[in-house]
Amino acid sequence: MVRVGFTVTRKIGNAVTRNRLKRRLRAAARDALPAAAPPGHDVVLIGRSGGLRVDYAKLVSDLSRAFPRAIAKRDRV
Repeated sequence: MVRVGFTVTRKIGNAVTRNRLKRRLRAAARDALPAAAPPGHDVVLIGRSGGLRVDYAKLVSDLSRAFPRAIAKRDRV
């Protein structure tokens, strides 16, 4: 099982904006993780200011590409 955590700083905006970004990241991770991340990993997604402006399909695509790269980088260290 892959565990995912989410964090969005107060610099992003008010609570409504931060929660909207977290919900969006949560949904994108749900769509991207099963195929991209092997079980037994912990992932922390950090919300940035552009996260609400980017197209949802691109967000899922970016996460799908980022998970295997991050895992490979971690394994090299």
